[in-house]
Parts: sequence; structure tokens; C-alpha cells
Amino acid sequence: MGKYKAYPEYKDSGVDWLGEVPAHWEVKDLKYLARIILSNVDKKSVGGQADVLLCNYTDVYYNETITDNLEFMKATATEEQIRTFTLRKGDTLVTKDSEDPNDIAVPAYVPATMGGILCGYHLAIIRPKGPTQGGYISRFFQSRYADSWFATRANGLTRYGLGSYALSNAPFLSPPPDEQTQIAEFLDHETAKIDRLIAKQEELIALLQEKRQAVISHAVTKGLDPAAPMKDSGVEWLGKVPAHWEVKRAKWVFKERDERSSTGDEELLTVSHITGVSPRSEKDVNMIMAESFEGYKICKADDLVINTMWAWMGAMGTSRYDGIVSPSYNVYSPRNHDVINSSYFDFLVRLPRFITVATSQSKGIWSSRLRLYPESFFKILIPTPPKEEQDSVVQRLKTILLEYKALVEKAQEQIALLQERRTALISAAVTGKIDVREWTP
Repeated sequence: MGKYKAYPEYKDSGVDWLGEVPAHWEVKDLKYLARIILSNVDKKSVGGQADVLLCNYTDVYYNETITDNLEFMKATATEEQIRTFTLRKGDTLVTKDSEDPNDIAVPAYVPATMGGILCGYHLAIIRPKGPTQGGYISRFFQSRYADSWFATRANGLTRYGLGSYALSNAPFLSPPPDEQTQIAEFLDHETAKIDRLIAKQEELIALLQEKRQAVISHAVTKGLDPAAPMKDSGVEWLGKVPAHWEVKRAKWVFKERDERSSTGDEELLTVSHITGVSPRSEKDVNMIMAESFEGYKICKADDLVINTMWAWMGAMGTSRYDGIVSPSYNVYSPRNHDVINSSYFDFLVRLPRFITVATSQSKGIWSSRLRLYPESFFKILIPTPPKEEQDSVVQRLKTILLEYKALVEKAQEQIALLQERRTALISAAVTGKIDVREWTP
């Protein structure tokens, strides 16, 4: 914050987490600056009530401002609810319930009155009183000071919530109204610049990921030698392949393994479209676990595992581990380990093009209920290069993907630094650590 000057005079705020503040600023409980309104508008529609649109938790959590270009949920409300909870210019909506205390009091600003759109359940409206500026209030909620204060006052064990008392009695800083407006406009301008820089880094990451996928696709379906003679594979999703490659049905490359664990003591593995096959112990998710894994399917290193119910999403891959998987998965072992590099087939089956083919072979009425059974999987035609070429492709891809990973991580680090600068700037401006009264765009 070196480019911004401090205020000429400070005083002790009397609040430990705020420290010193500009001498002419006041510290007030939020209830003296704004009306706190906890929403009771439920998502369920009730006959006889008026049709409305609801601004819900996710609308607030994922958006800094609430505008009419968002897609709101249809619901109904009473006349009293419509009068009370219709979004008005200057309102700040905040999350008041969450499974994570750090997701409490996340704000979104309402820049214009939105008739027919109401604040939904699990949210509170912070509606400015008198000369208090809503834009400043919303920015104060974004500061690291407010974030910490509300996180420590959220009650609950598995789900956390903020009541009216905690919101009403939160200590807020109150600069003169014209300074509130200036601070809000300054932050709108400066955070927009930071957001544009973040967007550029996000675009770079998307481009790198797209190129990464293209490199994988070309290597596993066309090989590494650009001068190799090509032939028509006779398979639509493959197109041309090197002339010396074979194209076989999956049943000639893999066979089903249906061995069961007698104890359930082996390493439990899981399959997802993001990580492929990995130990369940490495997953940071809360799921109901079976009392016993006895009868689960045995999986050996180099086996191909397909999550039958989520194959249409790409939940498949080859395993690097010995272990067990859900009985609802299908496990396939190589028919001949001497001619297969399992990592090559891991790259292959996780290609978007292969997933599209797998989906077309799946059975089910609804897209979300499609199942890829063994008899259908075995029909799929797949390329089978000579083993030495599989090895070369895998080695080359591992090297290239490390380079892409490093570039993505560098972009992610830049985003993290920009986000930290953004939060620090907001926190400094709304608590008077920097003086922006003379700022001009």
C-alpha cells in the first residue's frame, strides 16, 4: 500500500481487531447504521401466494453484485414478504448460514431496486439507514477484519449460523457519508483493475489446459512421429492412425476381473473424472462409509477401473495401486501385460472423445442414469500401438505435462497474489489505513 498515504491523525478505536482509526471516524454497532432483516422466504411455492423470484444463497456467494442478469429461482411469497424482502438499491445481502464458518457473512451488493425479486432463506438484508452508504457497508463486509469477526461469532457444530444479535452488534466503522461514497467508488475502480488482471490469468490457465488436452489427444491417437505413414482407422472418433498401429475391440485388450475381497482390509480405492483411480484415504470428502468392505472387488496395479454409474462423466482410469473398489465398479485387467503400458490407456480412456464414445455405449433412459456395462465396453474400438511406442508416448507426455503444470501453477500463484492484494486494499480502505479522499479515477 506504499503508493497511498495515511490519514493525518488517528485515534484508538476501542476495538482490538480494528486498532487505530482516523480521528474523525466513528465506531458504531451495525444496527445504528443499517436495518438487519433476516429472510424467511422459503423456496417452496404455496398456492394462493404471489409469484416471485428468489435471490438465494449461491447467488450471493458467487457474485459480488446482484443484478437482473442472474437467473433467479421461481417461488411464491405473501404480500408482507414482498414488502419486506424485495431487493432495494443500496441493500447488501449476506450469507447467515453455512457448513463452514468462513462462509458466513459473505456479501453481495444490490446497486438498483429489483421489483419482484426477493431475498431468500439463509440470507440477511443489510439495509442502510439515513446517510449510510450501502456500497461502503458491502465493502466493509469484504474486509478481512469483518470476515474474522463474523467467523468467530457463528454458532453451530456441523452447520453454522449468524443470528440477528451477532449482526446487529457487530462493530463497524462509520466515516462521514461523503468519504463512504469516495471509498466505495475508489474500491469499485481499483478492484475492477485487479479483476481484469485475474481474468487474464484465468484465461491463460484455460488456454494451457486446452493445449494440454490437445497434446495428450494427439500423442495417444497419432503417435509422436509426424513423418509416420497414416491409415484410416475405420473408427470415427479416431480418424487416421499410424499405419503400423492396430485397432482392436477392448475385449481383445482387457478382460473383466471379478474377484472379491474376503476381508475388506485392502486399500480402498475410488474413481473420479478428475483424479482417475486414487486411494480413498487421500480424498478430503465426507461420505457415509460402509460398515465392512468385505465382498468389494479386487483391483490390481495396471487394472482399468470404470465407475459404471459415472462413466458418462469420465470417471475411469488405470490404477497404480493394489486395492479394492466398490462392487458397483467394473474392473478390467490387461490380457497381456507384456504388450500394454497401463499409463498409455489411462491417457486414452480419459480423453473427452473416448468418454463421448463410452457414453454412446452406455445404457439408461436418463443421461444421469447411464451405465457402461462390460458387454458395451468390450465393443469399443481402441488403438493399440506397439508396446515400445506406448512407453515413448507415456514418457513424452509425462515430461510435457510437468511443463504445463509448472505454467499453470505460476498463473495460479499470480491469481492468489492478486486476490490477496485485492482483499488487503479493501481492508485498508474501509478501516482508514489509507486516505483516498483526494483520489480521482
